[in-house]
Amino acid sequence: MEANTRSIGRLPAAFLTPGSSSFMDFLADHSPEMLPGNRKLPEGIVEAPHGTTIVAATFPGGVVLAGDRRATMGNMIAQRDIEKVFPADEYSAVGIAGTAGLAVEMVKLFQLELEHFEKVEGATLSLEGKANRLSTMIRSNLGMAMQGLAVVPLFAGWDEGKEKGRIFSYDVTGGRSEEHGYAATGSGSIFARGSMKKLYRDDLTEQQATTLVVQALYDAADDDSATGGPDLARRIFPIVTVITDEGFRRLTEAESSELARSITERRLEQPDGPRAALL
Repeated sequence: MEANTRSIGRLPAAFLTPGSSSFMDFLADHSPEMLPGNRKLPEGIVEAPHGTTIVAATFPGGVVLAGDRRATMGNMIAQRDIEKVFPADEYSAVGIAGTAGLAVEMVKLFQLELEHFEKVEGATLSLEGKANRLSTMIRSNLGMAMQGLAVVPLFAGWDEGKEKGRIFSYDVTGGRSEEHGYAATGSGSIFARGSMKKLYRDDLTEQQATTLVVQALYDAADDDSATGGPDLARRIFPIVTVITDEGFRRLTEAESSELARSITERRLEQPDGPRAALL
């Protein structure tokens, strides 16, 4: 009986009775070497694939988060079909830009962080709390960022308290800003943001919002070599996700394909995309 109080299934008692609702704090106490920011890097210049452009836009009833599929390494295309948008939990999602390997690892850790909190506390974090937790994780990666391995995500979700979709952007130090209406991050963000600036309205439908973000990714790919546009030949299309009061939903391949193809066909007539009204 005494042995059972010390360990169950060979796990130390500390693993069964965590003293903190933060999985990161728990990991830092017991296996700090597993945290991304504590990894030792090889000497010299580190070449690693980088994810590029992520975009988001709100609409009455939710928020859309989308990303292109290209990863680059220097002037080379490292991967054409990388996934950059992931569910964080049932009502939020993360889009990654920056060092791809570290970013994916950070997303997985963030997913565990939210799941761990819910199991320990018996309740989910508020959207604001989730955004703060992600900020802390990015800040812990500052050492890596100073060596060129930065992770700069975009976080979006449905705020159950305020009953609306919200978007949060970050810098490499973990600084957090709430974006209103639309946002973009990554190498093509300046072009994507310019596209959305002219096309965004606060009364968009869900379908219009998904079209808007794919139009923005198309414009980013048009001017940024690191951003990949829809690849009809290889059937590689942007990942588009929608988060509403019903939860997280990723557009199916058929839905993404139809959306990307319709935009591409219209671009044959208007290569620069739709025009915004002058007045």
